[in-house]
Amino acid sequence: MKRVTVGTLESSDCQITVSPAKTRQLSIDSVVKASFGEAIEAVIHRVLDEAALNHVLVEVIDKGALDYTIEARLKTAIKRFEEADDETELFVHTG
Repeated sequence: MKRVTVGTLESSDCQITVSPAKTRQLSIDSVVKASFGEAIEAVIHRVLDEAALNHVLVEVIDKGALDYTIEARLKTAIKRFEEADDETELFVHTG
């Protein structure tokens, strides 16, 4: 199954995985979810809207990344996802 993961689990960073889904789905595990969960979701939805992606599962493991880091990681994951064939499972360590 096509699945692309980018990022790290280091402090102030995040790891984002994009894979196919029947609808747009988000899974967010964040150390700051109580305070910034809605803002993280907003960034993800904005980037997905810009890319016109509605049939993906986006899984985020956040270690306190700022919004521009989340955006950059997601854009990289989307680019790799769109380039990948249907059997690709790709992990890009972008530390």
